[in-house]
Amino acid sequence: MSKIIDVTMPSLGADMTEGTLVEWQASPGEALDKGDIIALLETQKGLIEMEVYQPGVITELLLEPVVTVPVGSVMARMSVEGEAAPPAAPEPSHPVEQAAAIKAPVNKEPVIKAPVIKVPAVSPGQPHEEAVPQPVRPRQGVLASPVVRKLAGEQQLDLSQLSGSGPGGAILLRDLPASAPEVKTAETRTDIKTKTRTAASPDTALAMRSAIAAAMEKSKREIPHYYLSQEMDITQAQRWLADFNADRGPEERILLLALMLKAIAQSLHKYPALNGYYQQQTFTPNRAVHIGNVISLREGGLVVPAIHDVDQLSVEAIMMRLRDLSERSRRGVLRSSELMDASITVSNMGERGSDLLFGVIYPPQVAIIGIGKPRKTMLVKGDQPRVADVVTVSLAADHRVSDGMTGARFLNALANTLQKPEKL
Repeated sequence: MSKIIDVTMPSLGADMTEGTLVEWQASPGEALDKGDIIALLETQKGLIEMEVYQPGVITELLLEPVVTVPVGSVMARMSVEGEAAPPAAPEPSHPVEQAAAIKAPVNKEPVIKAPVIKVPAVSPGQPHEEAVPQPVRPRQGVLASPVVRKLAGEQQLDLSQLSGSGPGGAILLRDLPASAPEVKTAETRTDIKTKTRTAASPDTALAMRSAIAAAMEKSKREIPHYYLSQEMDITQAQRWLADFNADRGPEERILLLALMLKAIAQSLHKYPALNGYYQQQTFTPNRAVHIGNVISLREGGLVVPAIHDVDQLSVEAIMMRLRDLSERSRRGVLRSSELMDASITVSNMGERGSDLLFGVIYPPQVAIIGIGKPRKTMLVKGDQPRVADVVTVSLAADHRVSDGMTGARFLNALANTLQKPEKL
């Protein structure tokens, strides 16, 4: 039995309230599998590939690019078999409390409404006249998306001299001259992704900083944080890494962070109160360990894409994911699932950071782990002092879900796990 479900503007984090539909990557009547890309979205985090979370057939596209709409706005509809399943991701935690990505339709009408832009459905029949939630954000001057403006700047084009084919005369990617890249094929989409976010404008960086500030202010205001830290001996881990990397080129070497993420993921199985989501006064532990890795962008700001199922990956596979996410984050090309479903966050200061950091929990998660700068110090075991490699690991956790004893036991378990790196 087939059902019609809504495809909505996803929430890609607590700091997102709206997104811009740049281009559809699917057409009415097209069959999609789980994980296929349905649209390109422009957000403060860059150009995002929006995925579908279950197989189905596109029946309607309700918005015409380029348009900016709030999180939760219905963008399209799909026909799926059986019960409509929501994506395996937490609900958004921001003032617009609406479901993320793809959700089953509900009977009550949306509070905010705007005109529907219709695209022919798969089969003939009466058009569906349900309104789409609010709206296009008012723009001044020439109507164009951030992507179009970015490309126009690189091509030194005067947008006021171009005619737009979009709603209200908006200039779309297809309206740019042939010399400017168009999002038409997989190859040219790569060109767009490579060029759109390599050097963000000051306005973009400021907008990202403002969004981060709003999310962190909300977190500190609403989440009762508690903080713990522990100095951990990583001498054995560093030796194992040195032996492993001895005959490998730079692109094949494993960094300490990959080993730490694996150890964290394994330790979390014993302490599920640190891995999950707190929403509507209820904590839901996550069976999978999806670790969000904080990445600092060159132009300013942060993104926190998730590495999925870290506990199931080898250390080498984790390292490959880290490199891939870091490279795509700095180009501003990520997938929606990578920004939606992290169940815990890790912030790593690296060699140039400080010895200790205490993070702010990223709602609706309930914990964040901070990894300080590796350093050498004197440790005493029994009566014998020795030089050791150490790192200080911190934990900030939600006191509504766990307490300090749980956090301390987790840190001790992590410290013990790092003593046997060969078993990770």
